[in-house]
Amino acid sequence: MKNMKYHLLLQGGQIIDPSQGLNALKDLAISNGKVSEIADHIPADQANQVIDVTGKLITPGLIDLHTHVYHGAIPIGVEADPIAARSGATTFVDAGSAGAGNFLGFRLHVIERSRCRILPFLHISYTGLSCFGYIPGLGELQDLRYADVGKAIEVAREHGDLVVGIKVRLD
Repeated sequence: MKNMKYHLLLQGGQIIDPSQGLNALKDLAISNGKVSEIADHIPADQANQVIDVTGKLITPGLIDLHTHVYHGAIPIGVEADPIAARSGATTFVDAGSAGAGNFLGFRLHVIERSRCRILPFLHISYTGLSCFGYIPGLGELQDLRYADVGKAIEVAREHGDLVVGIKVRLD
């Protein structure tokens, strides 16, 4: 690989970045995993890799505000990284897939292994959504015996570096 000024150059895309008040056709160069330059034209010979993105949008990473990404542990869980790779979402807000009883598994096996960022809500149900749709009468939280407020608070505090809120939904 050549040792150029930029690792990657995206040429001719429509850059939309509300934080910069930007909505224009521009080139965007990346070095060391960060945006290095945005300009009307950046010469292709300054980059190791050049991609023509004419007719495409370039945006900051998008945020999917309602997901269930505890793949393999809940019936409605999906894999975050493959979706991120094709959607432009770099952050997923998980809407309460895990409860106090299975949050550590969610953290260790999904959140910490994921390339994209996952911001989880902790479900007030001890089991989260692990039984969702499988146990008749359980629904999401039809049986209030599964609600464990004290344990939810304890786990939310223990994982305060991750947990962004508590999910409460009664079917």
